[in-house]
Amino acid sequence: MLEAVDLRCERGARTLFRGLGFRLRGGELLRVTGANGTGKTSLLRIVCGLLAPAQGEVRWHGGDIRVLREEFWGRLVYIGHANAIKDDLTAAENLAVSCTLGGSSADDAQVRAALRQLGLAGCEDLPVRALSQGQRRRVALARLVPSGAVPLWVLDEPFTALDAAAVDVVQQLISGHVAGGGAVFYTTHLEASIAAAVSLCIDLDRGAG
Repeated sequence: MLEAVDLRCERGARTLFRGLGFRLRGGELLRVTGANGTGKTSLLRIVCGLLAPAQGEVRWHGGDIRVLREEFWGRLVYIGHANAIKDDLTAAENLAVSCTLGGSSADDAQVRAALRQLGLAGCEDLPVRALSQGQRRRVALARLVPSGAVPLWVLDEPFTALDAAAVDVVQQLISGHVAGGGAVFYTTHLEASIAAAVSLCIDLDRGAG
């Protein structure tokens, strides 16, 4: 499904990692670990085609993602470290817009159900600027609920700012996606409890430079 070949990432004159390769198939979970500054977010952005590697390539079903572009982007959900939501829109409006832009159809009832699943009952019609950091993160992660049919999820620190109950919900969503044949590529500083038949790991502390 997803393959990286001989990736090298540079920041200024510094090489964050090189010679990095992996394969991620449907039904598999891949976690990226490493200290701050080792290139975890950069690797996720390379995998999504948002950042060009200094060397190597990322392939989707054998095709270079830089050539596939929109075809590939339509097959993934990327939730970065930043929530990418608009302060002046409500929680429901933000989720509806993100689903539309990502190609995942969700009507108003599905949008509100997704927000409730992430513990945001009663906040659906509040402007995001009125929400706490944890609630804002939940709005961004609610995108996962209607995106079960999207084969690849790429998640950068999905558990940041979440309380224990929300962490459990997101872990269950990830486990369910993998169990249904999807693939998840993610980073986290937490010891996550995510059920997966195949769980892989890339440790950038070992592979950097």
